Amino acid sequence: MAEREEQGRRKDRAIYIISVAAELAGVHPQTLRVYERKGLVSPSRTQGNTRRYSERDISRLRRIQELTNKGINLAGVMRIIQLERELELERAKHLKTLDHVEALRDRIQELTGERDSRALVPLKDVRRVRRALKVDIIDEAGKRRTFQVPPASS
Repeated sequence: MAEREEQGRRKDRAIYIISVAAELAGVHPQTLRVYERKGLVSPSRTQGNTRRYSERDISRLRRIQELTNKGINLAGVMRIIQLERELELERAKHLKTLDHVEALRDRIQELTGERDSRALVPLKDVRRVRRALKVDIIDEAGKRRTFQVPPASS
C-alpha cells in the first residue's frame, strides 16, 4: 500500500519543463500551451511561473496525441477524457462496494455460525427434523383412523 502511494507521488512530481514534456509526448511546445488553455492538461507552476509537467501529465499528453492521431478533434478528446475519468471513479466505487458486500457476507456467515451453535436443532437439520415429525404425525393420524373390524359372527 505504501509502495503504491509512493509510486503515485512519483507520477505526480512535476519535474519536466515544457520542451522536455513536448519531446516526450511527441508534440510541439505550442501545442502543450493550447492543451493547457483548453483544460486538457494542468501543469504545475514554479515560483518563476514556468510550467512543470509530471509523469501523469506526460501520460495524459500521450493519450491526447493517440486520440487526435485517430482523427478526433479536441472537443471529442475532452469528452473522452472526461468519460474515462468518470469510468475510473465508477470502477473505484464498484470495487469499494464489492469489498463492502464481501464484509457483509463474512458477517452473515459469522452470525449464522453463532446462531447455529446456540440452537437446540442446527438450522441445517431443521428440514430433517420437520420431515421426521411429519411422518410421526401421519403415523399417529393413521392409527386413530384405523377401526377394529368386529369379528364376524357365525
